[in-house]
Amino acid sequence: MPKAKVNTGATAASSKPSSTPANRTPVKLNATGTPRWYIALMIAFWIVGLAWLVVNYIAGPSIPFMVALGPWNYLIGFGLFIIGLLMTMGWK
Repeated sequence: MPKAKVNTGATAASSKPSSTPANRTPVKLNATGTPRWYIALMIAFWIVGLAWLVVNYIAGPSIPFMVALGPWNYLIGFGLFIIGLLMTMGWK
């Protein structure tokens, strides 16, 4: 079986890419993790948004300011919940 040709000298050095193992190590941008207040705030947005929707559905007609808001209650409830969901992208 024939052997492969091995380049030695200056031609081999010029044909190799100039990446060394030190240049290829990954760098952690957030090595400390997510702070506890961020996680608590994210979960609070979920709970408040869900509670707003449930209260609007169950007792909305008997609460004066919710009656005044009308269909905006859905935007408020879903908006708070979606803010909590979007915050999950920053959780590490």
